[in-house]
Amino acid sequence: MPVVHPDPPDGGWGWMVVLAAFFQSALVFGVIRSFGIFFMEFVGYFGELSGRVSWITSIGIAVQQFASPVGSALSTQYGARPVVMAGGFLSGLGMLLASFATSLTHLYLSIGLLSGFGWALVFTPSVASVARYFKKRRTFATGLAFMGVGLSSFAFSPLFQFLVDTYAWRGALLVVAGMSFNLVVCGALIRPLTLKEDLAGPRDPGGSCLGKLSTLFGLPLLSHWPFMRFVLAVTLINTGYFIPYVHLVARAWELGFDEYQAAFLMSVAAVADLSGRLLSGWLADCRVFRLVHILVAWTSLTGISLALVPLGRSYPLLMAISICYGFFSGALTPVVFSILPEIVGIGRIFGSMGLLQMMESIGGLLGAPFSGWLRDMTGNYTASFLAAGAFLLAGSLVLVTLPNFFSCLSSSPACSQVEAGTEPSLLTPACGKHSSQDRDCLARSQDLRKPT
Repeated sequence: MPVVHPDPPDGGWGWMVVLAAFFQSALVFGVIRSFGIFFMEFVGYFGELSGRVSWITSIGIAVQQFASPVGSALSTQYGARPVVMAGGFLSGLGMLLASFATSLTHLYLSIGLLSGFGWALVFTPSVASVARYFKKRRTFATGLAFMGVGLSSFAFSPLFQFLVDTYAWRGALLVVAGMSFNLVVCGALIRPLTLKEDLAGPRDPGGSCLGKLSTLFGLPLLSHWPFMRFVLAVTLINTGYFIPYVHLVARAWELGFDEYQAAFLMSVAAVADLSGRLLSGWLADCRVFRLVHILVAWTSLTGISLALVPLGRSYPLLMAISICYGFFSGALTPVVFSILPEIVGIGRIFGSMGLLQMMESIGGLLGAPFSGWLRDMTGNYTASFLAAGAFLLAGSLVLVTLPNFFSCLSSSPACSQVEAGTEPSLLTPACGKHSSQDRDCLARSQDLRKPT
């Protein structure tokens, strides 16, 4: 019989899980962000249009996001360790097969489909595993895990360029494949963890295969209205969040700055992003403020910084706005994933995270094209960044509609936990004490983990 933990251990082997998630985020999103180094190599070798070549990474990202519920369902059934190890093998195999590509279709299937599906099996289960191992320090641990994305973005771009210059693109892809196979080792570090809440509900949802599949994929959460409102908010946030990664450099060129000045804007934003993740994790785990309020604050500040981009006509001012954007956007990321257990409970973290990843991808996929369309219609990027800021502010407004956002606001750090053995709820006062007018709030707080 496995050992049943009443609460997440908040440390111990959990730090090894954080280390594994750090390398997993680096070897998934660090590779994706730096894959542009191969872009012109593919254009020149295959003699294809840039638009067709760009579909390689687009397919990979789309498969990674839309297949996230598959990774979550398999993790719920078999545990995160074998799923992540299988995903690491598939992602490395896709890169290996891509090194022998003779056409773009070959690259679509190997990198886009095979590696993309491998990334889906790696990322969501690894982040969910961090959430399961931590409670009081969950946001800080998640922030540390996500630092792998920023640091690898710095390191991989020059590394990939060196590999391409030395071994050509086929040899470089072989090296990237070898790096990706290390995801198997990272997956092996994720030890199974059985929590008391895992045993609270029935394991068998019913005799029908349909019912079992529905539960494995977390489909009952589609009628969980607080969760669905949270998904809507994150989707709106995602629509504006990634626009600077695509259009901030072009905005700098539009203002007459050279390519090195434009690229430096993204570099300083990445440094600020790392700082924001660490500070946000520390602040959230201090338990002085509720996570939902912290998330609304970071989201609103990110939206405001994006809306201010059109005012940055001088380079120092645009630099300052880029630093603010990088810091605030980095700060909100770990809070988004840390708040999920407070909405649905830690027992349904795999299913909820898979559904969130799949549905929020709609915003990520539509945001940049919509921003480009606004630029084409208006002739500049002013409307694009105003719209990006508006999407994040709209996401903040949706977060405000979560049940009892404006009530139960006491926040004493000395007594921030609710009853022992239970996950703190968005609807529970941080001090755990209830006045007569808050009795109804306490009664409703139990509804967050079941459909309403």
